[in-house]
Amino acid sequence: MTVFRRFRGRSADNDAKREPITKENVVTYRRLLQYVRPYAKWMVISILALIVSVALGLILPYAIGTLVDIVLVQNDRQLLNQLVIALFIIFIIQAIFSFIHRLTLAYVGENAVKDIRIQVYSHIQKLPLQFYADYRTGEVISRLTNDVAQLQTAITETLVGLLRQGLTLIGAAMLLFFLDWQLTLLILIGIPVITLTMVFLGRMIRRASRAVQDTLAEAANVVEETTAGIRIVKSFAREDYELERYSARVIDVFDAAMHRAKISATLGPIIGFMAFGAITVTLWFGSMQVLNGKLTAGDLVAYLVYTMMVATPIASIAGLYSQFQSALGATERVFGLLDTPSTIVEKPDAQPLPPVVGNVAFEKVSFKYNPNVAVLNDVSFSADSGQIIALVGPSGAGKSTLVNLIPRFYDVGEGAITIDDVDIRDVTLHSLREQIGIVPQETILFSDTVYANILYGKLDATRSEVEAAALAANAHDFIINDLPDGYETAVGERGVKLSGGQRQRVAIARAILKNPRILILDEATSSLDSESESLVQEALERLMQGRTSFVIAHRLSTVINADWVLVLENGVIVEQGTHADLLGSGDGLYRRLYDKQFRQGLAVEAATI
Repeated sequence: MTVFRRFRGRSADNDAKREPITKENVVTYRRLLQYVRPYAKWMVISILALIVSVALGLILPYAIGTLVDIVLVQNDRQLLNQLVIALFIIFIIQAIFSFIHRLTLAYVGENAVKDIRIQVYSHIQKLPLQFYADYRTGEVISRLTNDVAQLQTAITETLVGLLRQGLTLIGAAMLLFFLDWQLTLLILIGIPVITLTMVFLGRMIRRASRAVQDTLAEAANVVEETTAGIRIVKSFAREDYELERYSARVIDVFDAAMHRAKISATLGPIIGFMAFGAITVTLWFGSMQVLNGKLTAGDLVAYLVYTMMVATPIASIAGLYSQFQSALGATERVFGLLDTPSTIVEKPDAQPLPPVVGNVAFEKVSFKYNPNVAVLNDVSFSADSGQIIALVGPSGAGKSTLVNLIPRFYDVGEGAITIDDVDIRDVTLHSLREQIGIVPQETILFSDTVYANILYGKLDATRSEVEAAALAANAHDFIINDLPDGYETAVGERGVKLSGGQRQRVAIARAILKNPRILILDEATSSLDSESESLVQEALERLMQGRTSFVIAHRLSTVINADWVLVLENGVIVEQGTHADLLGSGDGLYRRLYDKQFRQGLAVEAATI
């Protein structure tokens, strides 16, 4: 619980209080470059092509100087023609190497981002349910989309942009030294001032970028919530309220983005002013050198062009540095997600759970969602293979938590859960969950066809197996007769195109196809019409046959037909036994629940027969 709260707490406000340092930048970027390592060969090719392209570009000022000193002064037409032809050849070669550089760079960048997306998605799939309870869906989606998209800029475009401008800067500076070292030293005096300015404003940009990404996540979360709950929004006529809520988040994004834009807009002009101020000094001092006979006119022209080739990269580096800092802000958010540990981990020596008979035992099990609140306390019972265990109790008694411990959605705090005398913590998660089927209270279908949703229970099942599962779940008839495309009918997001009873029967078919030895059911038939309820209940009873079943009971018939009833209150089993035993034991909690809840259910059942 603490881990997830700490993860959510990485907001822009907290980051603004922490002054980032260069060492942290280097560590973050070094970690980011690990995703480039598998494609190092292509990155090297891209960089070599870039070096050739930049080197060829540095020939132009020298050619211009030659043009002024020899061609124009000496009126040498033949040399002019040779010079122009040579430049055309150089520019063609440069274009080819530039193409190679850009194509290989795109290949590296797209592959690296692909790998990051897959790793992030794989990681969030492994995180326990507690993470999803503590962390909002919109924020996770924002990290997987907006933030990861920015990483490509940091991995390739910014990195190589800095390299390109740096090579141009170094190459031009070396040639400037060759032409006039005194004048070059005068120009280079301003570089430390420019560098310090870039570092100072870059840190501000980095913090501002994190604020933008955080507010984007908030806006995405509003969209996700209102889209998922659109029926509630419309039923309460809260469209205007939700629009106002979303607009407020978008305005926050705008304000954060404008704050970042102001800093970025300040950086470029300041660096540009310093760089082009140096050119003005160069023009004056160089002209004096020509007048004193220490430079030729062609050398001065070449020197000025090389100075431009120094000033332009400095100004460009300022913009690239701004992008770099923005990308680092997104990078930290992505790594924050990747660094969130899973509390459900396999032991290094975990073995696959062999096919089970289905004997399940809780041995003095206790569990807490946080250190201060016990949800289950010293729970012990056993279920033999094929038995139906009904869980009864008031809301908040711990029924859902108890069944969620069986597939290790959460880990017990104390005690142990065994299946066929094997501690479930000693086996691999995949082998454990492969043998457990779950039909939750809130039926979730994927935005795909009916056939694909049933097939989800066993991905290598045949068509006949899928249809047999649907038939056993009382779903085949409505799929064939009522749906426009039969099994190929798209169910819509979360199965919205199907009725509640139809969704439940498809979910039951999915569980039947999986054919688990252990079954967890959270019945939810109270909101269905009597015909759908009867069909669903019949399918559930067929599903439970021969399986060890744990049923959070909402119907009297489920309790009566159960082999054993566990009555929970405040995380403790206060009563257990058969339905008849518990009714005959006096005025206990089960008797009170029966009188208050199940007798009403019995009257409703009798009225519908």
